[in-house]
Amino acid sequence: MRLLYSLIESPFHPDLGAFYRAQGIVAERFSSARNLHRALQQRRPDYFVGEFIYGWGNNYAGANVSNLDVTLRTLQCQAPQAKSLVFMHPREAGHIDKLLALFSIHAVLTYPIHEPTLAAALLAPAG
Repeated sequence: MRLLYSLIESPFHPDLGAFYRAQGIVAERFSSARNLHRALQQRRPDYFVGEFIYGWGNNYAGANVSNLDVTLRTLQCQAPQAKSLVFMHPREAGHIDKLLALFSIHAVLTYPIHEPTLAAALLAPAG
């Protein structure tokens, strides 16, 4: 079975557990990046799903674009084969290019998430 880690940091993220099971994917949900990073030390996922939240007022003096920067860097080292999918609220669309300039993202999906679109993104070849 394929493994998916999802980082859920807002109430917008839909419960896709049944959908993932139907696709033959075991999904583990994390509410903090720190816990997800610990899990990466034990098992490497085939997929990562994270919510893009632009760093409007982060404490990193512009070093990080969003909440996903550290996790995506960690995935590059720990699970480089994982397909990274990003969910985002439409209001964040003007900032997603900043993240895409830094990281290779397999797909960006805007809320609301439609299962056929997600299925196509999961099945699409990496590249």
